[in-house]
Amino acid sequence: MATIFSRIAAGEIPSYKVAESEDFYAFLDISPLAKGHTLVIPRHVEKDYIFDLDEKTYEGLMAFARKVATALKAAVPCKRIGVAVLGMEVPHVHVHLVPLQSEGDMDFRKEKHSLSPEEMQSIAASILKEYEKL
Repeated sequence: MATIFSRIAAGEIPSYKVAESEDFYAFLDISPLAKGHTLVIPRHVEKDYIFDLDEKTYEGLMAFARKVATALKAAVPCKRIGVAVLGMEVPHVHVHLVPLQSEGDMDFRKEKHSLSPEEMQSIAASILKEYEKL
């Protein structure tokens, strides 16, 4: 059975896409820690734990996440992009990219932002535009 993230990457469930390749997909988190909080996933590998990925997929995921983070930082004003791999909430490897103004912005226990669909679409479009320049 496909995970919710595999279904998102396949286009079966709507998402706010910010970047994609044949093997990887990036989209906005619908319960973001900050505006622009993005999730990066492998499209074709449904592993629950990042260190269970084969080497090629792991390295490809991190290279793709780096490119997405570069686009994210250009699109969303911030001091840096935080990276986290928790994987506790969905059993599909995913990398969190979070625009940071301070280290406290990376606290997953804090209240999440609530953004309108229009704001989410605008943010996603801005990141995708920057990604396509790279």
